[in-house]
Amino acid sequence: MPNTDPLQDLALLVQARWGVIVLRTAEEERARSLLLHLADRLHEPYFEWSRTKGLRRQDQDTPQYNTTDPGRALSHVEAAAFPAIYHFRGLGPFLGDATVQAALLEAGQAYTKNDGCVILTGADVTLPDSLGSVATSLELAPPSDQDYRDLLAHILRDVGDRRQVDVELTPDQLNQLYASMRGLTLMEAQKILTKAIIEDGKLGVKDLHAAIDAKKQVVEREGLLEYYPAEESMTDIADLKGLKDWLGKRKQIIAQPEKAERFGLEFPKGVLLVGVPGCGKSLSAKAVATEWNLPLLKLDPGTLYNKYIGESEKNFKRAVQTAERMSPVVLWIDELEKAFAQGGTEDGGVSQRILGGFLSWLQDRKGDVFVVATANQVEKLPPEFLRKGRFDEIFFVDLPDAETRKRIFEIHLKKRSQDPSAFDLTALAAAADGFAGSEIEQVVISGLYTAFSGSGKLDTETLLKEIRGTSPLSSMMREKIDALRAWSRDRTVSAQ
Repeated sequence: MPNTDPLQDLALLVQARWGVIVLRTAEEERARSLLLHLADRLHEPYFEWSRTKGLRRQDQDTPQYNTTDPGRALSHVEAAAFPAIYHFRGLGPFLGDATVQAALLEAGQAYTKNDGCVILTGADVTLPDSLGSVATSLELAPPSDQDYRDLLAHILRDVGDRRQVDVELTPDQLNQLYASMRGLTLMEAQKILTKAIIEDGKLGVKDLHAAIDAKKQVVEREGLLEYYPAEESMTDIADLKGLKDWLGKRKQIIAQPEKAERFGLEFPKGVLLVGVPGCGKSLSAKAVATEWNLPLLKLDPGTLYNKYIGESEKNFKRAVQTAERMSPVVLWIDELEKAFAQGGTEDGGVSQRILGGFLSWLQDRKGDVFVVATANQVEKLPPEFLRKGRFDEIFFVDLPDAETRKRIFEIHLKKRSQDPSAFDLTALAAAADGFAGSEIEQVVISGLYTAFSGSGKLDTETLLKEIRGTSPLSSMMREKIDALRAWSRDRTVSAQ
């Protein structure tokens, strides 16, 4: 995504005689600094309004009389017709008031014929339709790696004036630090970096994790996405060679984005994993994040829905904006069909509106967000999900073969402090024909319970008894699984 100069963009909008500009951002202090530079570039004074202090010129301590009321402040701006940059912070909540709307319209009209502009800042400012002729909007892009680089240089100079500071990070590790900062405001990044440096007088490898922890707090504060720590790796997944190879070819794009861009490659969009329940689809989402060294966010579509009109759509918008803000990131959407199944109008069309928004976002999303979506009942998915361009690839995850079942037994025995060489893995794999990976895991867990309450030692015979006492999903749902395999044959790529 090409970087633009927000200062240049704002200057052009002011010079084009837009009377009202909405600068969308959650970083009020960064916006203020930008608008001060804008006023300086245009050789115009800077005025700032807030609900508590009223309207005040930047080089004066005393605010304009009786301007804490937003309507009066805007009327003052319109009456003065003074060429200036008028920065209104926190005006968004007042825009539902008809008097404030009228005053903003009149002030905006004054500056379509005069130098200067009224600029509103905030993360969620919704302009009334009545201002369409005089108002426009601009989104302040999140800080770039260069912004974080400049910030770190500033902090090192500031702290270095008072004490010795050692930077123990290599150039590649510094690039990793800047990448891990993405999604944080400059103020959040400043607090993290300053704290890390002041604590021990150095910036080292352990400080790389501070940004990740801060991102977790941001996600939890929003409340619509879950943050998952990186735990599983590709070695925890038996087989799925086709999927692993596909992901491996794209790993370098994540590690070297600038080189990939010069090569003509873009950040990958994502994959849809369909197949038999319990065969590693969800585990794969977690492993991708670990292998690519990216944060993993989980979107539960059920958390989006709200009983109040319009709130569900706003929740969805907030969720994807959070994911974009955190980018580069892996976004995991489990059991996609439960939220976007075909048919159903009992929710007044909310599902269809969210579906439309979600499909548009999949096609045109901003930010480096790699989506890993899973589905068990693909026939329930709207066909739009399967269109080329939504996902880079659709993989089918089938039941494990005999060799893979041996590997799954080995993984889960090792995970629970058992020596796999003490078991007849070939016999166990043969007996577990038709078992999914999650069912094999439960066999091991159940066997441990049996051994713990009995002899105290887990052995092959105990596991074989557990297998014989288990009815796998492939037996209970044979027809559905056969139908899923038939559907996938010519529509998907094998993950195995």
